Amino acid sequence: MPKVVFTTQLQRHIPSPTCEVGGETVRAALDAVFIEHAALRGYVLDDQGHLRKHVAIFIDGARVHDREQLTDAVQAESEIYVLQALTGG
Repeated sequence: MPKVVFTTQLQRHIPSPTCEVGGETVRAALDAVFIEHAALRGYVLDDQGHLRKHVAIFIDGARVHDREQLTDAVQAESEIYVLQALTGG
């Protein structure tokens, strides 16, 4: 089962434990996490269900391509990292 890991930047704002969930896409994996941890949804996704501007997701070290529908495929052994992107100067 894919493992979804939330970085410490996000954990500072809301409890976000590492979860092993089912799912063949990023969307399916995140939806499975949100069933148990509903408050995380608003930190990760916007009102349209798209990835928020300042959130980045990596699957096995590669950045997701589809930030809107989150259709990037994940494998049973994949690690999905969700992090808050930093901006500014």
